[in-house]
Amino acid sequence: MTRDLDVVLVGATGFTGALAAEHLARTAPADLRWALAGRSLDRLTALRDRLAPQAADVELVVVDSHDAAALRALAERSRVVIAAVGPYLEHGDPLVAACAEAGTDYVDLTGEPEFVDRTYLRHHATAVASGARLVHACGFDSVPHDLGALFTVRQLPSADRPVRLRGVVRAEGSVSGGTFASLLGVASRIPQMRAAARERAAAEPAPADGRQARPVTLRPGRDELLGYWLLPLPAIDQEIVARSGAALAEYGPDFSYSHVAGIRHAPVLVGALAGIGVALGAAQIGPVRRFLIRRLPSGAGPSDEVRGRSTFTVDFVAESGPDVVHTRVSGMDPYDLSGIALAESALCLALDENPPTAGQVTTAQAMGTALTARLERAGVRFEVVRS
Repeated sequence: MTRDLDVVLVGATGFTGALAAEHLARTAPADLRWALAGRSLDRLTALRDRLAPQAADVELVVVDSHDAAALRALAERSRVVIAAVGPYLEHGDPLVAACAEAGTDYVDLTGEPEFVDRTYLRHHATAVASGARLVHACGFDSVPHDLGALFTVRQLPSADRPVRLRGVVRAEGSVSGGTFASLLGVASRIPQMRAAARERAAAEPAPADGRQARPVTLRPGRDELLGYWLLPLPAIDQEIVARSGAALAEYGPDFSYSHVAGIRHAPVLVGALAGIGVALGAAQIGPVRRFLIRRLPSGAGPSDEVRGRSTFTVDFVAESGPDVVHTRVSGMDPYDLSGIALAESALCLALDENPPTAGQVTTAQAMGTALTARLERAGVRFEVVRS
């Protein structure tokens, strides 16, 4: 099947989609055949004009995220599709289906566990048969955590012992409308999310070699090594990293990962726990949830000035027998990282030598060190603090 596009960015005019488009315009090879796609030709034209001259000749494709026939035609033209249209549980499945059927590689920004589990159940087998690589969570959730975990376990002297790994994240900045809507959507569907997770667990085969890998939720408490109070995060990152651990033998025979926020002062931890409780309660009430979403509409996000002074840091601590390794991944504002990571994931799948994989796979499983190298060139730091 002839593919006349290397990369197409669907949802290019959204907040993070536009950041990914800017990164592609700045850094993509001159001969890359890429396109911007979305619902509004006027908005796509305005974005292309803003990206000129680097993107002056980029093709524009008008397509709706629920038009299955148009999405299938677009997938059949493309080697890699970037999906930046959320919330994904509402808008994402038709494009995943189109890519799985067409044998087209797919990357997105989702942090919605129910969506990831449902697409595994619906489309993983189709993608394995077609050769498509379906790679979710290619933004701040969960690239620095997934690749940081891979970087960390590779610093251990042996892959023959159980590994206990925790990732402690600290990030500055504010939340975009799309992220906010997705978070409220996830919080409002906890029973459905748990049901999807159970269905996937029943359907997904365990590692063939008998290894184990699982997410472990830590209790709030103090991390004496790092000097932070730890707040467990109800994020998709734990599941993503554990799936990489199940897929890759170098994570050891018995691997667990815990994902937490690092907080310097105990009163802030108490306030954060209370805030999470209030947010979970508000998300269950439809009118309140809709009111909150209207306060921060989709497409809105932190300004250039706010992002310019924001950073993130993730400290990883791996314990394996007598060995303790402390590493760190750090860099720019989380939204800037999301745009960069989303674009670089697509370029990595389109242009780099990667492990042979198919189906729904993680960034560590599908791209690993090739994507790490790309992010390092873009300004993300991977470093060993203690080994």
